[in-house]
Amino acid sequence: MSNVARRFDSNALSRLQETYQIAHESVFQGLEKRINIPLNSTSPAGLIEANTRDAWSKSGKYALGWVYFCIILLVFACLLHLYHIWTDKIRTALYKEDAVASAMIESPATDYELSVLSTDRSTHKFFPREGPLPEQPKMQSSVSSMWLLNNAIAVFRCTFYRPIPVLRVRKRWRPIIFPSLGAVVIVSLALIFVVLYCFIPQPLYWQSIQFGSPPLAIRAGMIAVAMMPWIVGLSMKANMISFLTGIGHERLNVLHRWLAYLCLLLSLIHTIPFYVTPIWSDGGLGVFQSAFGNSGIYVYGSGIAAIVPLIFLCLHSLPPLRRKMYELFVALHVPVSIVFLAMLFWHCKNFLTSWHYLWATTAIWFISYIVRLFFLNWTNYFRLSWLVGEEAAVTLMPENAIKVTIPTQVKWKPGQYVYLRMPGISVFENHPFTIASLWSDDFPSQYGAEYRDMVLVFRPFGGFTKKVLDSALENGPWHTYRAFIDGPYGGMRRSLDSFDHVV
Repeated sequence: MSNVARRFDSNALSRLQETYQIAHESVFQGLEKRINIPLNSTSPAGLIEANTRDAWSKSGKYALGWVYFCIILLVFACLLHLYHIWTDKIRTALYKEDAVASAMIESPATDYELSVLSTDRSTHKFFPREGPLPEQPKMQSSVSSMWLLNNAIAVFRCTFYRPIPVLRVRKRWRPIIFPSLGAVVIVSLALIFVVLYCFIPQPLYWQSIQFGSPPLAIRAGMIAVAMMPWIVGLSMKANMISFLTGIGHERLNVLHRWLAYLCLLLSLIHTIPFYVTPIWSDGGLGVFQSAFGNSGIYVYGSGIAAIVPLIFLCLHSLPPLRRKMYELFVALHVPVSIVFLAMLFWHCKNFLTSWHYLWATTAIWFISYIVRLFFLNWTNYFRLSWLVGEEAAVTLMPENAIKVTIPTQVKWKPGQYVYLRMPGISVFENHPFTIASLWSDDFPSQYGAEYRDMVLVFRPFGGFTKKVLDSALENGPWHTYRAFIDGPYGGMRRSLDSFDHVV
């Protein structure tokens, strides 16, 4: 009986495999007919055009076009960052050399003498008794001292660093704050590029939907998918773009938001042609059914499932809604983004090179979270805060301000900020605050020589900051809290030591 049962199971398994193979071949044969219909002498003119003028199989070039566009901007930003690093180091070294030389002149040897006595219009100056005057110290590198390059950089900074005036519609309304002119130019260039790249190549539609998907829809869809790695990369706190360009993620976040809006625009451009030339007209339904089965749910359903979370992400990130429901925004943004990425995998179905960009997005997301572990104060095994965090004190200050003092071994620079989590007040909330104290060897903490007091000052409004205020009022000034720090991030892009004046 056992042998008969085994033989029966093996026969059933082989039949199941044959059935699956037949179904698999039929689906992909239909799909091949859908996207790459063979040509012959009797093929209609519209079908010949669909396979020769802008073939579906070569539509991956539109995604590559967007990648090349971004790489050009990235290379320019990297070169500018390297130039700043180089010139700042040279100027810093020259300033130190000049300081040493000035100190020697202020205490001259016997071969220096005063040329004239001091008056109300002169200063003490020392000159050598014999020989020429000493050369003026060189304060710039040979490259940065070129007038043409300096003027070009000055014009660039004057143009693109200039803030756009705040727009006030009514006195009671919150003013509209625009991003910097540089960000506006980058977003405008991206918008012009993708719109022209979608609409200039012809044709926009085929003569019939049965000859293939509308070329306009394919172009917009491929560019939108190619945007995903850049959108996610610009949103990560620890990302390669910040490392290469020196621009903190808080400044890159404006590009993250506008690229997401641009991705939504391309998604709508991708969607609308399928309703202008619907699949159920002109014999297209039979072709789609042969490729995807008898149900029409997959044909349009997966696209709707992908665009709905994208619309939600773009709407709830608008500044008025984000300010009103910031805690809800923080709680939902990442989970909905994961759903959106998963729906894209389902919708794209590995057509052309779509999954290449989606897998790249997943890798960037995963690697960024791994790198963030090195920015957490409680993940360093060699610190006392390992797995337990730091001890923090909350102090109420005048003018309705709150000061949080955290003795820590973390080092930071002026202008940097950290994300603060205090489980005793709110377990799941993690908010950014600018560091208001200086890390210096001259200011050790009372906790020990290896510690410095990280001070965060803020005003309570609502949400987490209001909870901190309520807890401080309830527990008093002597109560301590457990604090987990993520950071520091951001800070100054340039070295302050290389400048004569700092405003």
